[in-house]
Amino acid sequence: MRTPHERGLGNSRLLFTYEQLVDASNGFSDQNLLGQGGFGFVYKGTLADGKVVAIKLLRIGGGQGEREFTSEVEIISRIHHRHLVSLVGYCISGERRVLVLDYVPNNTLYFHLHAEGRPVLEWGTRVKIAIGAARGIAYLHEDCQPRIIHRDIKSSNILLDINFEAQVSDFGLAKIAMDANTHISTRVMGTFGYMAPEYASSGKLTEKSDVFSFGVVLLELITGRKPVDTSQPLGDESLVEWARPLLSQAIETNEFVGLADPRLAENFVADEMVQLIQAAAACVRHSSMNRPSMGQVVRAFDRMVTPDLTNGVRVGESEIINSTEQSEEIRLFQKWAFGSKEVSSDFFSGSSECNPQSGRRD
Repeated sequence: MRTPHERGLGNSRLLFTYEQLVDASNGFSDQNLLGQGGFGFVYKGTLADGKVVAIKLLRIGGGQGEREFTSEVEIISRIHHRHLVSLVGYCISGERRVLVLDYVPNNTLYFHLHAEGRPVLEWGTRVKIAIGAARGIAYLHEDCQPRIIHRDIKSSNILLDINFEAQVSDFGLAKIAMDANTHISTRVMGTFGYMAPEYASSGKLTEKSDVFSFGVVLLELITGRKPVDTSQPLGDESLVEWARPLLSQAIETNEFVGLADPRLAENFVADEMVQLIQAAAACVRHSSMNRPSMGQVVRAFDRMVTPDLTNGVRVGESEIINSTEQSEEIRLFQKWAFGSKEVSSDFFSGSSECNPQSGRRD
């Protein structure tokens, strides 16, 4: 297995010694432990220059762990976006593999939605998180050259800063898609409850598999429920399957009781709720070809945000908007949320409005 250096990723500015990271984390002390999982452990650390970082000490269990480390270094070192976690550096020392990432201080979306004893996540904050995460994923799919498929979009991989701005993290399973006309085939991986039907059954995935996973995150934001909850009645354990019959019903009747998170106590903006419900319904459709692109989701969300979030215009999109075309796209988006078969496949395969060379979507 080639190391990041052998693959041309070496950069002395990004390299740390293991001893530097031991010092930064106070010997990887329990007091600095931020989290752990199948990947290993994450510690908070302070570098010699005072910069606070997250130090991801990876568990390398053979070739697959090495591949995931190499993939994460290769991918995360090439992305730069306000809604994606940035790489500070890495360390290779014997069998040790360590990533040094920007520290995002406010835990994960999963924590704020599902941890016991947490205050209710307010509606405006949920909308902001949905928009930020969508922009980050759209950047991977449409603005990176070559494109990047994340393959593990979930609420625990959406980190939040002190202002509850979303940053998508964990690129260990991500893949670079070199050819827009092919899919990536691989052994099934990811997280149960978020996996698209075609991915779970065959291991075949495209960007539309990420779109499905993002749709599940939207359902978490809307309903407050976990993707899989065994405490629910038999047949209702799966969030997606429980929500399907409620989504179109909610839009048709403008009645959200039963679908909206009861902890919100109806403290939400109805028009925004409709937008999120339409997007979620479209993203979790069984047929991958009938799901939107993340660029289309971003454009739909951009219509409901206030100017202070977008400064009135996004980079690369200062051209005059044709209101007729915009109205048509909204109509199509609504049809496709309801599952209409009338929607043209051209609409779903349309490219992002962003300039692929602009390098940013924020």
